Amino acid sequence: MATARKKQISLTDTKYYHCISRCVRRAFLCGEDKFTGKSYEHRRDWVEEKLLMLGSVFCIDICAYAVMSNHTHIVLYVDDKKAKRLSDEAIVIRWHKLFKGNWVSQKFTEGEPLNESEQLIFDEHVAKYRERLADISWFMRVLNEDIARRANKEDNCTGRFWEGRFKSQALLDEAALAACLAYVDLNPIRAKIAATPETSDYTSIKKRIDHAKRGNQPKSLLRFAGSPRKHMPKGLPFELKSYIELVELTGKCIRVDKRGYINEAQVILTRLNIEPENWIKLTTQFSQVFHGAVGRERTITAYCETLQKRRRTNLTNCERLLA
Repeated sequence: MATARKKQISLTDTKYYHCISRCVRRAFLCGEDKFTGKSYEHRRDWVEEKLLMLGSVFCIDICAYAVMSNHTHIVLYVDDKKAKRLSDEAIVIRWHKLFKGNWVSQKFTEGEPLNESEQLIFDEHVAKYRERLADISWFMRVLNEDIARRANKEDNCTGRFWEGRFKSQALLDEAALAACLAYVDLNPIRAKIAATPETSDYTSIKKRIDHAKRGNQPKSLLRFAGSPRKHMPKGLPFELKSYIELVELTGKCIRVDKRGYINEAQVILTRLNIEPENWIKLTTQFSQVFHGAVGRERTITAYCETLQKRRRTNLTNCERLLA
């Protein structure tokens, strides 16, 4: 039986989550259908464009993504504090970019005064919008429903497009986060549809490298803020240059005829205390090895206590690969 989403999300333990959606049809979400010869490559544009747009509307930042032929990988950061901080007007404006709202919210945006009963209705709806704009389930729902509708219209058919609910994994510490980011960014290389990170179309690593060449970071993605320190600004707790070098080096190690090895002097691996051999396994088999929350024993224990889970799933693999 599927686990309720509220039993998988605990923002007190982590704000980082890895989400996976798979296409249910024989025909690919994107790429070329080998049976018909028809290309669906343009759908990768749909996914990337919609994903980045939602990142600008929701109080949820995109850390990494990879749009593959029949599935998508996304790493998200839930900024619930931002959702609480935004004014009612800002919340309504954001919500109206996705939905029409109702007559009260429409009246509010048009600058018309609300009477007492209308204000009560408005406050109730704004509270609901505020909660939804920091909700991973709503983020993925809006993304996947839009792609499904467009694909069904293009295929002139109806029915399910995605394989049930999306899957989510809590990333409980820096080691789990770094491994999952690299795993997602290296998906096309592992699938042999790209040779290098900078040529991996429809991935966050390509977008980051393109911007790094110009000396900046993409505004559509959560920025790299450097190593953890006092008064840490919002952002991924790694150096951008070190991360890109690590992904590049890892990509070169992912070869069937060669056992992967990474120089132990790599900045991120050294700080996170992850063995090079374990890093290769993490970045090639992350979804196969872990089927739930990922992190070291302390973080998994705290996460399970928060959600009142009796079993600490993944603990053995986490101890072996992240220790």
